Amino acid sequence: MATAKSSNNSGEILMLEAPPPKGASWPSWSASAEIIDALPYIDGDYGKPNVKEEVDRLVEEEMRRSYKKPADFLKDQPPLPNFKFQNHPMLAREYERVRAGRPPVPLDMSRYGLEVPSMNKRNEETAWKQALQKAQSLLQHQVIRLENLDLMSKHGADIWKQHNQRLEAFLSRMQAQALELNEKIDVVNRERKYHQKNTAYELNALSAQWKELCMKNIEIQDACAKIENHIEEMKREAAEKGWNLEANIENNSMLPSEK
Repeated sequence: MATAKSSNNSGEILMLEAPPPKGASWPSWSASAEIIDALPYIDGDYGKPNVKEEVDRLVEEEMRRSYKKPADFLKDQPPLPNFKFQNHPMLAREYERVRAGRPPVPLDMSRYGLEVPSMNKRNEETAWKQALQKAQSLLQHQVIRLENLDLMSKHGADIWKQHNQRLEAFLSRMQAQALELNEKIDVVNRERKYHQKNTAYELNALSAQWKELCMKNIEIQDACAKIENHIEEMKREAAEKGWNLEANIENNSMLPSEK
């Protein structure tokens, strides 16, 4: 049940809300926000299409007039640590490259190619030694690749099984945590529903009493307005007949004034 107010045609409030509790602290961003308390388990208005349209309109209006930006939601969080990469110069250079928006340096694939010395260096012993060293390096690289393939064929399946088992154990823990949290959510919702259902009769009775008092206030105000209008008419009639009502009221007399 949303907190409500009632007013007459003149805009005067006939029934006020209870004042907020003293010492209640609200976030700074909620100073201009509307506080709405709802009891969804006993309020039946939420299923009405016109109420939904009104709620959507209010939400869109609140979003439009909100001064908070996405970055403002992080102000209450601790600042992120400032990484300098002191002990990792390669990461520091890569971080600066990404920040500057520069494209990555392409890999140099020339070292993986086996080429004979050029025509003008084929008679140089140093050029042939460098080519031989490069060929030996590439050969050793291929040998290591074959060894890795042999190791993977022997032990790769078992390693993947162990990895999958660790993933399954992690998934089981996450599912257990999710189940525990869902159970806590269900307990809270059941308690809310229980308390709201139990207080629904009292709230309905208080709401009916509140409406009845508002109607009585309106009737009393209407009766007071009629009496005031009647008094004004009597004053005009007295003035037309030459009666001094104020003097007669002071003398407890309703006799006409002497001329």
